[in-house]
Amino acid sequence: MNEHLIVRVITKMLVPFILLFALYVQMHGDFGPGGGFQAGVIFATAFIVYAIVFGMIPTLRAMPVGIVAAMVSLGVMLYAGVGFAAIVAGGSFLDYSVFDTQDPAHGQHLGILLVELGVGITVSGVLMAIFFTFAERYSR
Repeated sequence: MNEHLIVRVITKMLVPFILLFALYVQMHGDFGPGGGFQAGVIFATAFIVYAIVFGMIPTLRAMPVGIVAAMVSLGVMLYAGVGFAAIVAGGSFLDYSVFDTQDPAHGQHLGILLVELGVGITVSGVLMAIFFTFAERYSR
């Protein structure tokens, strides 16, 4: 794809905006459509598009496989950690209202934000891991 200069330039311009949009969808998920799953897919898509246009070597420099594997584990641990933190605080698993006894709605907002963040991190890590695995297999 070295000969496709316009595609390369447009991709370099669009990837930061795709990542910014993923962050917007992640943070806006409890107020409207979107959330962790959608944001994770959008985030992973930015790196997949980058890999398709520039190849796997530059992509793996930008997002190493070790970080991708850590994202999968970190997201699951964050999701489960919020649930266990609710149990420790005296509620049920994923009962967010116990995070703020003065204002349960604020506790629910905090809990869902953390859970959706865990989902987003996990989904993006898994999608990138799947793509990287197939790309490596078929690039030989």
